[in-house]
Amino acid sequence: MDRIVITGGARLNGEIAISGAKNSAIKLMAASLLTDQPLRLTNMPRLADTRFLGMLLRRLGVEVTEIEGEDGPETILHAPEVTSSFAPYDLVRQMRASFNVLGPLLARTGQAKVSLPGGCSIGARPVDLHLMAMEALGAHIDLHEGYVYAQAPRGLKGAEITFPIASVGATEHTMLAAVLAKGTTVIHNAAREPELEDLEQCLNAMGGKIEGAGTSTIVITGVSRLSGTTHAVIPDRIETGAYAVAAAMAGGEVRLTRTRADFIQALLDKIEAAGAEVIIMNDGVTIKRNGARLNAVDIETDTYPGLATDLQAPFMALMTTANGESVIRETIFENRFMHVPELARLGADITVQGGEARVRGVERLEGAQVMATDLRASVSLVIAGLAAQGETTVNRVYHLDRGFERLEEKLGACGAQIVRVSGPGGADED
Repeated sequence: MDRIVITGGARLNGEIAISGAKNSAIKLMAASLLTDQPLRLTNMPRLADTRFLGMLLRRLGVEVTEIEGEDGPETILHAPEVTSSFAPYDLVRQMRASFNVLGPLLARTGQAKVSLPGGCSIGARPVDLHLMAMEALGAHIDLHEGYVYAQAPRGLKGAEITFPIASVGATEHTMLAAVLAKGTTVIHNAAREPELEDLEQCLNAMGGKIEGAGTSTIVITGVSRLSGTTHAVIPDRIETGAYAVAAAMAGGEVRLTRTRADFIQALLDKIEAAGAEVIIMNDGVTIKRNGARLNAVDIETDTYPGLATDLQAPFMALMTTANGESVIRETIFENRFMHVPELARLGADITVQGGEARVRGVERLEGAQVMATDLRASVSLVIAGLAAQGETTVNRVYHLDRGFERLEEKLGACGAQIVRVSGPGGADED
């Protein structure tokens, strides 16, 4: 297995161009099932997750073509005919978001057999809200032997749907299904993340009639068919936030371009409160730190526009060497402190009780062998390694490859001493 080796202590100086948003791209890819015309997605990230979904879409009859466009990577998806409505476990289990093909398959073909996605390392992420929404839209749902059997032979019908919690995945899934439903669908307590607005803009460009994405109420007036379009994926706010924290951790001056600072304003406020300088630009943000020790800052994760749960682990890494004690509260997932024992291997002083972690800043971290446990935890270990004395080896970086494109190349261009190493190695072996 690949691993990443970091020699800490180098300051970062330079520019990092942010890739397209993984969490948006994978839902936009699923939208290709809704039309028999080509959907061209620009600013596409090249990640393990988009590759996994591409494999599944090909199985369903979608032609998936990756090209290098004038402004960067593009993916063209074309499903002139859906040749299968069966999404098997061996493909869906590799990425939970693959489950979101259920709604588009139902909307276009009236039937679907999709594997339940299975467990998730960061906690319970049930699909009950997804299935509740499909049933509200008129689908008949049966569960057998780990599969969802869904039927709507007469098509889906608009409905009033109120989610008990603001679920991003369930909101997106409902939009993907309801856009071709007969009548009007109203989603109450909808998630408000920027990825919802991106999906709305793409579906509307395809001929959909959706209003309100980005607010807690979304209204979808069903249409009979959608056409193809060209759509640019929004910049990845989690990647933006992770590199902003990396710059604050290592010190120096890093300009993050091709992104939007407003997507991570809650995080930038905390970075600034800790003592780093934040400069907002039209095309991104610059993070500067002169080397002075940062101050401890408390955070609490929340739904957008609050501080994203995906940025909790990176920020915790930043606090490991801050002056004082910080309290980090995780309110979204119940098992998202698995990176704590790995940070402790680097010398961090962290105590966890329930959904709260107390981080007492230490003078310095020391390099060690560590192991990634999930996507966002893996980048927190890289961030910590940037400031640790000596050599840090991050094992099992296949987690990292799911959501970060060319990470070692981007950090290396700013002066980080970081390399990817292939082959067997210590903590990688089971």
